[in-house]
Amino acid sequence: MTDSVYLTRAGYKKLMKELEQQKSERLKIAKAIEEARLQGDISENAEYDAAKDAQAHNAVRIAELETKLTKVRIIEDENIPSDKIFIGAIVKLKDQDTGEQLTYMLVSPEEADYEENKLSIYSPIGKALMGHAQGEILSIKVPAGILKYKVVKIERPK
Repeated sequence: MTDSVYLTRAGYKKLMKELEQQKSERLKIAKAIEEARLQGDISENAEYDAAKDAQAHNAVRIAELETKLTKVRIIEDENIPSDKIFIGAIVKLKDQDTGEQLTYMLVSPEEADYEENKLSIYSPIGKALMGHAQGEILSIKVPAGILKYKVVKIERPK
């Protein structure tokens, strides 16, 4: 499968839920278009234009989701080594300057969420962590400067 989309089970379920919501929204939009059409002249009907725009955006998002979902590979099902940092790893780091402990999960861009400590493997920190092992000390260049982290622990989700 080319251009695989690696997701956790939770990420996969989230995309499936969004697809269901988009499909149910499609029915509401169709109803709004029909109601706007019944108002008469559609050439200057703002409600009709808005509903048609919403329909186009909805159709594009449904197509994007369906395409992604055909390419999904569940991280937990993959045979990914657990002794190095790869996608799906939960990484505990120690900031070498402040002593602060940080925990991140490395995920695909589709699942990245900084608030949930889920870093994209394509982010500056995510890229720099990839392939490293427990005990290593890394210097990571980010826009704000250089971060120095020690890899304290690597786990795989169960």
